[in-house]
Amino acid sequence: MISSEKKTKLVVDNQKSKVDTGSPEVQIAIMSERIKELTGHVQIHKHDFHSRRGLLQLVGKRKRLLAYLKRQDAQAHADIAKKFGIRV
Repeated sequence: MISSEKKTKLVVDNQKSKVDTGSPEVQIAIMSERIKELTGHVQIHKHDFHSRRGLLQLVGKRKRLLAYLKRQDAQAHADIAKKFGIRV
């Protein structure tokens, strides 16, 4: 689970304007952090299939958001993929 301080920092670092909290860039940043934490959990708890399924759903949702961002703004897509080390 991401702490509220870490989530706030991710939002501030990736927002386009002061009131931006739901842009694709912000959502991808939050999902990337959750994916990183869930990956560590699943590596430790190999038989936790419920968390594994949640991780796979989260990866799929992030993939769809990245595809949307690529259609809308290719440069923003490239920047966010490079920033979070996402293979495209």
